[in-house]
Amino acid sequence: MDQPAQEILKFHPVNGKTLRADFQGGELSSDFGTILLRETMLHSGLISKLSNAIDDKRHQSYIDHPLQDLLTQRVLQMACGYEDANDSNYLRKDPMFKLAVGRNPLSEEGHLASAPTYTRLGQSMTKKDIYKVAKALAEHFISSYELPPMAAIIDLDHTPTITHGGQQMNLFNAKYNDYCYLPLLIFEGLSGKLITAVLRPGKTPTGKENAAILKRVIQLIRRRWPKTYLLVRGDSHFAQPELMRVVQDDPHSDYVLGKGAGHKTALRPKAKELLDEARQALKVKTGLARLNNMPIPERLRLYGEAEYQAKSWKGLDTRIIYKAEVNQKGDNPRFIVTSIKEASPEVIYEELYCPRGQDENFIKHLKSDLSGDRLSDQGFLANHLRMFYACAAYVIHHELRTKALKGTELEKAQPSTVIAKLCKIAVKVVEYKDPIKLHLPRSCPFRGLLRHVTEVFYSMPPPRPG
Repeated sequence: MDQPAQEILKFHPVNGKTLRADFQGGELSSDFGTILLRETMLHSGLISKLSNAIDDKRHQSYIDHPLQDLLTQRVLQMACGYEDANDSNYLRKDPMFKLAVGRNPLSEEGHLASAPTYTRLGQSMTKKDIYKVAKALAEHFISSYELPPMAAIIDLDHTPTITHGGQQMNLFNAKYNDYCYLPLLIFEGLSGKLITAVLRPGKTPTGKENAAILKRVIQLIRRRWPKTYLLVRGDSHFAQPELMRVVQDDPHSDYVLGKGAGHKTALRPKAKELLDEARQALKVKTGLARLNNMPIPERLRLYGEAEYQAKSWKGLDTRIIYKAEVNQKGDNPRFIVTSIKEASPEVIYEELYCPRGQDENFIKHLKSDLSGDRLSDQGFLANHLRMFYACAAYVIHHELRTKALKGTELEKAQPSTVIAKLCKIAVKVVEYKDPIKLHLPRSCPFRGLLRHVTEVFYSMPPPRPG
């Protein structure tokens, strides 16, 4: 049939020749990278674990889309930069997505699921399903190590997810001056691996709530890693006695938690002497720099330790470490509380606490690159499932980078870079009776990189079924 006139794209002439475009190119796709992500999924086994965690109540005799196919499709879409379930309405016929889910790419039958299917899936979620999926993510993290590591860092962080509309359990948070959810994201600080995530209402969590979540995570880890040293890190939101007791009760764990700028009447006066010393030292260095026409030092830092014990910390064996920093704009003291006894204040602050800033990059990858904060469903549990899609996409991207892309220019690239360079490649799909051929552009700038990735995947042991 002729293409309707409104689907002809018009452009200005080139070299005196008219230029038009249409949508008659045949079975093309702009997402060659789905097949790379599929290879990662097959060797990962993550999707099987997630699908096994959900109780599929549908009558299996009447469904077209098995649960594992639904999760595979949706996670693939998010891993390729498609943030909405509505994108499924167009991608359900895309030959590369069909191929990646395990279906014949050019068949008129066997199209993938559309947006209403995902709406129903989200609405069918129960609290038990959500809990088991969160647990499955944590178990997948643990199983990603062949042997128990000597040490692991549990980085805890809350991040706002701004809501728009009447989402269930969204609340106004004064700190962010908006209605939001406040999910808890837990990463392993040394590797950047996602451990698990919990979607929460927009209110600030209590110490009891944070402690309950952390206790479950540590219990899961201890089943496989009984002697691995665990360091729990977090900002001042987590400097709560309930959470600190959970860590202290584990014989192979420590915590290092922020205390902000310090309470004006309780902590800050304890740093006064060292702040005065730093202020004087900076003044001297600044004067010398001006006399010698050298760059003026921006700041000066000294480190100390203070005796302090809050009433709620009864029974806790804690240390207060502080940074007495003075810069050209004034004083900037910072305090942390820790259970570590052997290391010096400077080592604890600079080498153990400050690197938790990398956690912000992991959150950025999840939220900005993989749309982990796009929680637009009305139901809270449905939005929890949406966040898990993004979490699974993060895990798949991390495994793609650390395994198939190891040693390449993209080994440490953020997901958006991998999407732009490897996923968004045009491909023509040709299906014969036996083989399926994928024809890539002759001028593809990443030919060598693609060859390397496919050789890595092909050299791996065949993935276990299911």
